[in-house]
Amino acid sequence: MDLKRPPAAVLGDEKYDPDTVKYDSEGSSGVAEGEVQNGKLERGLKGRHMQMIAIGGSIGAGLFVGSGAAFHNGGPGSVLVAFMIVGLMLLFTVQALGELAVLYPVNGAFFTYACRFLDESWGFAMGWDYALGWLTVLPFEITAAGITIEYWRDDINIGVWIAVFLTILVVVQIFGVKGYGEVEFVLGLIKITAVTGFIIFGIVVDCGGVKTDSRGYIGARYWHDPGAFLNGFKGFASVFVTAAFAFGGTELVGLAAAEASDPRKSLPKATKQVFWRIATFYVLSLFIVGLILPSDNEDLLGTSGADTKASPFVLAIQLAGVKGLPSVFNAVITISVLSVANSCTYGSTRTMQALGLRGMGPKFLTYIDKKGRPLWCVLIQIAFGLLAFIGEAGNGSTVFTWLLSLSGLSYFFVWGSICLSHVRFRAGWKAQGHSLDELPYRASFGVVGSMIGFILACIALIATFYVSLFPIGAPTEAETFFESYLAGPVVITLYLGWKIYSRGKGGLFVRASQMDLLTGLRTFDHLDPLNDNGHRKKSVASVPKRMLHAFV
Repeated sequence: MDLKRPPAAVLGDEKYDPDTVKYDSEGSSGVAEGEVQNGKLERGLKGRHMQMIAIGGSIGAGLFVGSGAAFHNGGPGSVLVAFMIVGLMLLFTVQALGELAVLYPVNGAFFTYACRFLDESWGFAMGWDYALGWLTVLPFEITAAGITIEYWRDDINIGVWIAVFLTILVVVQIFGVKGYGEVEFVLGLIKITAVTGFIIFGIVVDCGGVKTDSRGYIGARYWHDPGAFLNGFKGFASVFVTAAFAFGGTELVGLAAAEASDPRKSLPKATKQVFWRIATFYVLSLFIVGLILPSDNEDLLGTSGADTKASPFVLAIQLAGVKGLPSVFNAVITISVLSVANSCTYGSTRTMQALGLRGMGPKFLTYIDKKGRPLWCVLIQIAFGLLAFIGEAGNGSTVFTWLLSLSGLSYFFVWGSICLSHVRFRAGWKAQGHSLDELPYRASFGVVGSMIGFILACIALIATFYVSLFPIGAPTEAETFFESYLAGPVVITLYLGWKIYSRGKGGLFVRASQMDLLTGLRTFDHLDPLNDNGHRKKSVASVPKRMLHAFV
């Protein structure tokens, strides 16, 4: 069945043109999406780019190094369960995002959806919180890349490597979205190959198949001693922020929809790949690490930033006594960190440009050159990258701690907002007389999946609040609390600030009957029902096929 092209409608004082994407939810902007001054965003991302962004785009220091602190504080059982919970949340989130992004492949994606389907003030808060998160993560990632080099050469000042990596990042930006896509594709392949190799290696080590490992058969020995769950509920709750930081960037596949050459085909495939990424490259690899590395290993105490000497993956390889392999995996971590730094630049620049377009940021942010690059946004991101040199100062680590406090927790707000936006969109779609048959792609788990994802995000925020208020092995202090939960007050401040500035425009939420479902709508006149999960008849007999189709 073909998607019904909406009839000519009046938005503000203008007639609606289905081929023109506008931003203002009331139609008063008059600015075509992605078309500002001399240029427009280039749709240069192909299907292979989108799939690689979904599968391996954000695998970096959060997984390879940050998980060490999670093992030490919570134990292998807590790490496995917490990552599975956050992974399940992401599965629902990306499915919901896929449905929205195929229908509305607009720049700014999820913050734009929040403005349109939830509340403009909440969308403003989500947009700037997300942009600030990526802005502050970039200097950390560049510094992390420099630290990984110290594994081989500690006689060269880290400032030299920071300058080198920042220069490489600038060069990538010259090639615009195509440069981002190609770099992510190549680096993603390397990361996936490395994680797959580690999983195979870990299985061999656990079965006692490595001659240089005197431990012999290990099995589940470390799950019994020192134990699967450490520090009780606090230990378990402390893993959530680590998991969020490790998974952060999964939603970039939705943000990239505005620059995908064919989002109708590439986005559904990419969102389904997320399941395999979560199951294999996160859950399975961390399960293997928990089997072959004791969580009370003293070196895990040094887990901070990107000190690969404290990486649980590198430590697990070192314990097996295989020479040369730790150095190889350290190189993989270096590549992974640079990949995430590349994603930082993409995520922040596109979000800031969309915020400017919607009137929620300075007007100069909207400028895009003839090659499709949001130049001023890129310059701002690179300027934030210079903060990496703060690490040379005596109190540099303190500055980084506060900068990073803006990022990890913010992902839960963003993911929860995506799920809730999907729920509200479906309500508006139904209220305005549309049927599900008109959707070119449907989230495999529907509204129920989005509700579960939203609830899981709320639970993760509550658990993180608890462990921030009552930290492991330390008294309750304001400084400790805000180091872990700073993103919460920031989001509330942004929300209230815009609500006051806009004088409560739109009320507390957008009503289903008043949602703008036309602006930015991409229509599809020729849908193939055989390749579209939105047109399969639902019955008890088709449940197995529908479940398989959600992942393949």
